[in-house]
Amino acid sequence: MNLLSVGASYRTADVATLERLTITDQAVPGLLEKLVAQPFVGEAVVLSTCNRVEIFAAVNSFHGGLGDICNVLSEVSGIPATELAGHLYVHYDEAAVLHSFKVSSGLDSMVVGESQILGQLRDAYHAATEADSAGRLLHELMQQALRVGKRAHSETGIDRAGQSVVTAALDVAEATLGDLTGRRALVIGAGAMGALSVATLTRAGVGPLSITNRSAARADRLAEAYGAVAVSYDELDAALSEADLVVSATASTVPVLTRERLEAAAPLVVLDLAVPRDVAPDATGLPGVTVIDIDTLAATRRSMPAAAETAAVEQIVTSEVDHFLAWLRGADIAPTVAALRTRAEDVVTAELRKLYSRRSEFTEEQRADVSRTLHRVVQQLLHSPTVRVRQLAAEPGGDQYAALLRELFDLDVPHATSANAVPEIGGHG
Repeated sequence: MNLLSVGASYRTADVATLERLTITDQAVPGLLEKLVAQPFVGEAVVLSTCNRVEIFAAVNSFHGGLGDICNVLSEVSGIPATELAGHLYVHYDEAAVLHSFKVSSGLDSMVVGESQILGQLRDAYHAATEADSAGRLLHELMQQALRVGKRAHSETGIDRAGQSVVTAALDVAEATLGDLTGRRALVIGAGAMGALSVATLTRAGVGPLSITNRSAARADRLAEAYGAVAVSYDELDAALSEADLVVSATASTVPVLTRERLEAAAPLVVLDLAVPRDVAPDATGLPGVTVIDIDTLAATRRSMPAAAETAAVEQIVTSEVDHFLAWLRGADIAPTVAALRTRAEDVVTAELRKLYSRRSEFTEEQRADVSRTLHRVVQQLLHSPTVRVRQLAAEPGGDQYAALLRELFDLDVPHATSANAVPEIGGHG
């Protein structure tokens, strides 16, 4: 099996396309089931965030796996495959490992170094584990990616400023509102992004702060934790009219903030951090209403962290990719070595059977002695070569040794594939 990552992000798609691709938490299990039911896909993990939809997969054919994943994404999004292809990035094997570690460390994020992606990746991995769609390869990749992300944040200062999509949006909002200290704010939604928004607004000195959510209990808990005020969802219009700044981050599949609703609440600055968007498309451009969404943030990218911090994370990522590839090459040789040992044992067993059929006078003790001796000779003959071939396989280009062993000894190893069977293909992701 080979690693393949296929996705669309703020780098390759506008928010309208990401809206159509977005996978809700409730839809993830069904999508995972659909993916692993494809002929060329053996394992799958689905990562869906406000600015990224990505499939990590273990496939037995590059072109077949890519075709299967693209067809499934086209089916669930309703985007024709030919149109979808223009928005996708693709990474294969070594490039897929590098990409996954960049994602987990925040190097590929819209706000470089943000740590929210770690929790999102952890949730994606957990969902795949629950759905039993992650096998040995993706279990190892996800666990290592999470570990790399933790290293990046604990060993460098890449996230020292506590940057997130919310802080980036607030910076853009300041251009319209000026100093946000003391500004009246409303957060719509009490999920993970809503909670992050409340925490960020509180640290920024924004307030008084109100929170509303379809589930009143969640809004109450979040408001109590940050000294904010919970507002009934039925009173959304009144809350909007009292706010200077609104952060909307619901999981609604239809716009929450309609043209009529925003027109009545103007003047207002709205940070729409939801995908699908909470602001109705026809509400943009209203007099007195400024809407800042994922497209806006992508067009006004945050400045990069200090070059030294970014370089330190990149060094961690490069080192960890090398370690993972060494493990991957070792994992590729293991079934071949096992098959070689099995072949040797089968040969010894067959020869002993022939010998005992000709020498019926051998006692049980003599037979046991002969058997132990022959098996020991075979084990000693194979020990040094198999140890050495494992060492060689862990080095760059080591995948060739597994193929050579299979060819030399005519070994039938199920699912044995060379990591370089298909040329590496990378994309801009």
